[in-house]
Amino acid sequence: MTPRLGTLDLVPALDRPDLLAEPVAAALAALGSGAETAWVCEIDPGLADTAAFSAAYEVPLEASANCVVVLGKRAGEERAAACVVRADTRADVNGAVRRRLDVRKLSFAPMDWATGTSAMEYGGITPVGAPKDWPLLVDERAAAIEWALIGSGVRRSKLVVPGTLLAALPGAEVGPYAL
Repeated sequence: MTPRLGTLDLVPALDRPDLLAEPVAAALAALGSGAETAWVCEIDPGLADTAAFSAAYEVPLEASANCVVVLGKRAGEERAAACVVRADTRADVNGAVRRRLDVRKLSFAPMDWATGTSAMEYGGITPVGAPKDWPLLVDERAAAIEWALIGSGVRRSKLVVPGTLLAALPGAEVGPYAL
């Protein structure tokens, strides 16, 4: 059954690989039957940012999840993570996330580094297909969303998946990662 979310016209994600970044399509295909719960919709790429998207497509912020990439260092070793938080919250970068990565200072990853490492477009980075060496820190409130709207790896579309799928992604760790 197709989920209903705002004014979005959703189709099965694997039916439209042209609307997915390559690592996202590969990760969904690797999910097997779990991919049947992933949907995609084409959007205006100028409306990909959360607030503009939410207003234009009538999707409440609490139904959307953002993926932010953070980067820190410890003993000369770079440590990155993808943090998934509900759009009406903020990642606890200086608290829970910093402690989980065991770094003194943590910041949002530079755009060129994040897009180059993930092979996804800025503003479309998603936990589905994120690099395997990045811990995937999923805030418990994001994991509890019935149908979570997330990036698709490109700015011209969005994925809709159950929050339980976010929690079940390879490398996912569910916890209190948002403020």
